[in-house]
Amino acid sequence: MDRLEAVSRAKRIVMKIGSQILQKEDYLDRDFIENLGKDIYRNKEREFIIVSSGAVLAGIKKLGLSFKPKTITEKQAVASVGQASLIETYDGIFSKIGLTIGQMLLTVEGLQDRRRYIYAKNTLNKLIELGVVPIINENDAIAVSEIVFGDNDFLASHVSLMSDANLLIILSTAGGLYTDEPANPNSKLISQIEYIDDALFYAKASKSIYGSGGMRSKLEASKIVSDHGIPVIIAPKMEDVLSKILSGEDIGTYIKPSTKRGSQKKSWLKLLSYPKGKIYIDKGAEKAVKSGKSLLPSGITEVEGVFKSKDVVAIADVEGNIIGKGIVNFDHKELSKIKGLKTVKATEILGKKVNEAIHTDNMVVF
Repeated sequence: MDRLEAVSRAKRIVMKIGSQILQKEDYLDRDFIENLGKDIYRNKEREFIIVSSGAVLAGIKKLGLSFKPKTITEKQAVASVGQASLIETYDGIFSKIGLTIGQMLLTVEGLQDRRRYIYAKNTLNKLIELGVVPIINENDAIAVSEIVFGDNDFLASHVSLMSDANLLIILSTAGGLYTDEPANPNSKLISQIEYIDDALFYAKASKSIYGSGGMRSKLEASKIVSDHGIPVIIAPKMEDVLSKILSGEDIGTYIKPSTKRGSQKKSWLKLLSYPKGKIYIDKGAEKAVKSGKSLLPSGITEVEGVFKSKDVVAIADVEGNIIGKGIVNFDHKELSKIKGLKTVKATEILGKKVNEAIHTDNMVVF
């Protein structure tokens, strides 16, 4: 899919706006936010979701600090102050343009739970159905260092998958991927990427005092969505940038998507789900699941952990290597009773119909 086809097909668009993009003289760039709002209004036949950083930046200004918070507790406190200011700024500016916004604060911990993931997805869809522009940020006030997304580039990628977006736009101070530092006169913009792994050679980490990402972060996050059939454009901060992109202008770097759009459930399983236990399988079962078949009780050799039916478990081979994850149909006690047994015998022991332990539709194999 080329750039023009991608933007013409894009009905639902996720835009990621980082702290560096929002920054103007150490505070929020109200002119940019107003221009973005007008851009969205001009294209209101499409649906937009904004993933916005800036809570820490706004909090630093609000508290009169001269430094970026270093500890997780400092970050939580400063973000708590700044998030209110950030969303107030969006609401005040967008309301005057005729746009209604809704705030959503997410954490990895929340999205790791399948039920909460579905709730978040349903809320997001309902906001869009109501004509609202969702403004999404990580919930820094309660996130802890082990579970933070690390950068909103990755949050934007997960939101893109969760919302079934058709396009992800990541705004970048660099304006796209270059062969060297953009300031280098010999550096050239790479206008299109087909294979992100090859392009990572050119990527740099962030040196911003407010941001935590960089071009490498943007490419790695882009790979998540492009592998699932969603195109990505990394674009510069400029006036009317959204309208220019959607009209097909050759701006920034376009990342071609995979030709096959992956299952949303399997994306969640692979990228976000947290296993509650582990099951070991024999070589025959390993061969079966790797060929796309369901996992039967007869192929299970050992069961570890405490889990319920419909929980996620890790799948390990005979040597203990994790080869996949899946949503299990039985709790740990039931599975321990029927491991290694044919379905007829397993049905007899449990007193209920037994088919597969994990259906292929609810399993990912690495």
